[in-house]
Amino acid sequence: MNDAYDPPQDPLVVLHEDAEVLLVDKPAGLLSVPGKGPELADCLLTRIQAAFPDALLVHRLDRDTSGVMIFALTPHAQRHLGLQFEKRMTKKTYVARVWGVPQEKSGTVDLPLIVDWPNRPRQMVCHETGKPAQTDWRVLKDEGDTARVRLQPRTGRSHQLRVHMLSLGHPILGDPFYATGPARGYDRLMLHSQELRFNHPQGGHSTKVRAPLPF
Repeated sequence: MNDAYDPPQDPLVVLHEDAEVLLVDKPAGLLSVPGKGPELADCLLTRIQAAFPDALLVHRLDRDTSGVMIFALTPHAQRHLGLQFEKRMTKKTYVARVWGVPQEKSGTVDLPLIVDWPNRPRQMVCHETGKPAQTDWRVLKDEGDTARVRLQPRTGRSHQLRVHMLSLGHPILGDPFYATGPARGYDRLMLHSQELRFNHPQGGHSTKVRAPLPF
């Protein structure tokens, strides 16, 4: 993967739109919000706001991760959704391809995480000062040298899914920070936010939106 920021120019893919919320399928390689410097100004938020001027940020996905992202279209919706993310009321489902095949079919990783300061933005496991982080995982398909897994984070730490899979000995394919050797030799990070469940800001009914798998 190229270290230079060269975001894809794919047209916006809207998964769901109503008076309160907008859900889109973020492409891999595009920042969720602007980075530092003019060369990192292009991002999903500015593209969204060009088409939907009232759109407000609720959460983020890593640059290299694709899939479902939700934006609020009113201040009320932003507060409502922000509280759901803060209180872990949303349910996020990711699909990843990882190096090797886990011996167990499913499990939970419970390892606290903290930024690896000299090597930021990398994160690391630290039992003394790390923040609690839990990820439920399940093998979906044995692909021989690799496996397809479903990941459901209970917490939302930075790089949580990447570090937790690495801790099992199965780094996510194409990961520029944590994969090495042949596991790194893919054209993208094989991590996709497949589904988001949330309570709709208008009426509170449970809502589920999915983005098709790109790999």
